[in-house]
Amino acid sequence: MDARALQRLLEDVKRGEVPIETAVRRIADLPVQHVADFAQLDGERALRQGVPEVIFGEGKTAVQITALIEKLVALGQAVLVTRMDKSAELAALGAAPRGRYDPVSRTFTAPPSGGEQPRQGLVAVVCAGTTDIAVAEEACATALAVGAEVKRLYDVGVSGLHRLLRQAPALREADALVVCAGMEGALPSVVGGLVARPVIAVPTSVGYGASLGGIAALLAMLNSCAANVSVVNIDNGFGAGFVAALIARHAHRQLRAPA
Repeated sequence: MDARALQRLLEDVKRGEVPIETAVRRIADLPVQHVADFAQLDGERALRQGVPEVIFGEGKTAVQITALIEKLVALGQAVLVTRMDKSAELAALGAAPRGRYDPVSRTFTAPPSGGEQPRQGLVAVVCAGTTDIAVAEEACATALAVGAEVKRLYDVGVSGLHRLLRQAPALREADALVVCAGMEGALPSVVGGLVARPVIAVPTSVGYGASLGGIAALLAMLNSCAANVSVVNIDNGFGAGFVAALIARHAHRQLRAPA
């Protein structure tokens, strides 16, 4: 249940279409939603944070993923599953027929029953090379699920700096940026120097042996000399997209707030 669903429930109570006792029971049951014998879903998170609980698909069976999706759908909430294997796609679609699986980002998304709200704020998702796109797309899917607009700027790594510089106007339009890079991980620092916006850096596990599965990029980003750069974990497009979307939404609301 999100804020809109709660409002609809209260309106139904006001019109006498739902008994008060039923509404009280539904609200009281929200915080802990038992799913079979393996999970306790946070049904109240959409009210507290504006975004329902996200399902981490890696390591879960198709049956478990489907049961969690069914619970979110029953609550009228949006669905986001990350790191989901394609083998679970048909089962997920059975639970949420309006959903969509993206094999690049390995995400499954479905809108809430009440329809999507207008998007707020703009997140630019930037990646250094084509091999970083999978992580970048996870950031895109997440930012969209949180409620921001997304602009993709791909294959603009520092080895061809002219490709990035010609995108400077588009970078500066964003309210927040996600920058994904492997190898030496230099791109977030360069982007940070071009914009007056928060930059969420994502080290990717792309590179030869001494990149150590993304650790070299992670250390480089943690030592960035650009003061507006913060760093998430290796390949964590989800975390970066989530934070960037929250920042973008807040910036959008602040700009439109009455003086």
